[in-house]
Amino acid sequence: MSSLSARTPDTVRFVDPVRNPYAPGAGQRPPELAGRGRELDVFDVVLERIARGRPERSLMLTGLRGVGKTVLLNTLRSQAINHLWGTGKIEARPDQSLRRPIAAALHMAVRELAPRHRAPDRIDGFLGVLKAFAQRAAPSGRGGAAPKLRDRWQPGIDVPAASGRADSGDIEIDLVELLTDAAAVATDVGTGIAIFIDEMQDLGPEDVSALCAACHELSQLGAPLIVVGAGLPHLPAVLSAAKSYSERLFRYQRIDRLDRIAADQALCAPAEREQIEYEPKALDLLYEKSGGYPYFVQAYGKATWDHAPRSPISPADVRVAAPEAEAELAVGFFGSRFERATPAEREYMRAMASLSLVEGEESGRDDMDAAVPTAEIARALGRKPASLSPARDALIKKGLIYSGERGTVAFTVPHFGRYLRTQPA
Repeated sequence: MSSLSARTPDTVRFVDPVRNPYAPGAGQRPPELAGRGRELDVFDVVLERIARGRPERSLMLTGLRGVGKTVLLNTLRSQAINHLWGTGKIEARPDQSLRRPIAAALHMAVRELAPRHRAPDRIDGFLGVLKAFAQRAAPSGRGGAAPKLRDRWQPGIDVPAASGRADSGDIEIDLVELLTDAAAVATDVGTGIAIFIDEMQDLGPEDVSALCAACHELSQLGAPLIVVGAGLPHLPAVLSAAKSYSERLFRYQRIDRLDRIAADQALCAPAEREQIEYEPKALDLLYEKSGGYPYFVQAYGKATWDHAPRSPISPADVRVAAPEAEAELAVGFFGSRFERATPAEREYMRAMASLSLVEGEESGRDDMDAAVPTAEIARALGRKPASLSPARDALIKKGLIYSGERGTVAFTVPHFGRYLRTQPA
């Protein structure tokens, strides 16, 4: 007799879809942030060390899509706020200069510190420099074109723009001066400033170089301002291409899928708060389906909860719900990205998907989305490698693939190869 049938009717707990705790959304914090304790502890140490005048490096989070980088970035920002730091956050875009968004982020950070500053004139002086920086575009804009209208930001700053500071038009010179002045304001207050940059791999080469130079200057000065970036696995290579010393300039943390214990915690902790349980074999099946990727854990958890009639949730409930979760992922997570690709780019990715299955089997990877040599892709398509460079470069720019090692490419989205292998040619 099963444990469920042995229960008396008044102990049976029904699963209420209205109280479904799971949250499979882009950047949406899950009900239980499992498996990220180490990263949170490391950042606490960084904040404490800087508060005590100890040198520290800025932090870079890297990982595939769906592993929770944005969620972690937001949580780290909350930690900084709890330490009374000034904070600002931006999301990098391939077609946008860094000047406008980082000015807005610093404006927000300094506004958080201003009420605690004893000298309003110092705040006004910095805001004048910030306004000059924000309004000073490069003479011809990025790529030789005139600056776009959206880049001509008019900040809501009442003080007049300063002159002779952070307004040269050279983003590297200006950013070093601006961040140095911002750090001085934080020093006056006895705290720090943290700027959080999501999708950091999308910054242009000049902006990356400027950011590295500014972080280098700040670290040499021991100034209380850090940058916390998040990006795809090739972000370290992007930074290294801009400044060779970036390998030593930042603390890198790779954010990966959850191990079995953390994945179970992400599912069970929210369920227990609703007095719902899982059978062990149901958790086995959920981990097999999700692969431990946080976004997938939430997606399968939500679908399973909606289909389960009562507690404990069983493997049968998971099997019934899995097609719905997979259908939603196919449209919202995989399909939306696939639709952005041109026919030539789709052909390239299909070849990648087929070859990654072989590479995965040979290397023993259980997600079957292993990196693939570009030469093998060309051979599979019967083309010369040079002729495929436009498709490869466009896919990298769109954030669908990345080159972790020279001569290889891999998908930025977990299980994307598996999805492509199920799609008709």
